[in-house]
Amino acid sequence: MKFKLLAAALISASLAAPLVHAQTDPSATAKPVENAVDPASIQALKDMGTHLQTLRRFHVSTGLTGEVVLADGQKLQHTATADLDVLRPNKLRARMFSTRSERVVFFNGEKATIFLPAQKYYSTVDFSGTVDALVGKLEERYGIEIPLSDLFLWGTPAAPLDKIDSAMNAGQDFIGKDLCNHFAFRQGNFDWQIWITTGSKPLPRKLVITNRADEARPQSVSLIDWNLNPGFKDDIFTFVPPKGTRAVELRALEAKK
Repeated sequence: MKFKLLAAALISASLAAPLVHAQTDPSATAKPVENAVDPASIQALKDMGTHLQTLRRFHVSTGLTGEVVLADGQKLQHTATADLDVLRPNKLRARMFSTRSERVVFFNGEKATIFLPAQKYYSTVDFSGTVDALVGKLEERYGIEIPLSDLFLWGTPAAPLDKIDSAMNAGQDFIGKDLCNHFAFRQGNFDWQIWITTGSKPLPRKLVITNRADEARPQSVSLIDWNLNPGFKDDIFTFVPPKGTRAVELRALEAKK
């Protein structure tokens, strides 16, 4: 998975402590499997991805909590939020907000606009692909990341499940009122955990990422809430410049040599 989604776009951050209540003693469930990679845990990711790809109209929001480690090892937490309205195949509105910045992305199937309310700037580019393609193109061409971008990767060939070094089932927990299966993975220098709702329509509800490359082991935590029957109208995907704003050119990143 892409671990930067919790950090770069929103300065790695969440709202509050997660509403998690252990269903059973963790020591009784979080036992490593005999094989480093538990096939059933990998299959759970695949099943979740398959279901995510079936969603056509939804609202998803997240509260992010991220840690910054100072030179003396002291950790500081920062918080941010993000909201996404999605109408597949080709409509998206994403708002990212923290005390440091606010950014809104609009995509109506023909044009993609990035709006910075505080600076009163916006940039628009022509684009006629899908939401999934737009998410990748904005990052690749302009360095603009959409929060929770992995939601558009899971269930596709782009999800690097073959790069997971270890996988285990860590039992079950409640995230809010949802009973979830808890899985833990190790991938390169990152440990990550995901809580997926039980049943035939699995959705990710919590994600924790630990950076093992840093001795301080900073973490990012994301709580994810879903509305699969949102009441938004199609006009929210088209940007209308507020009075006093001005257009600026969106410059592409320089090609790497």
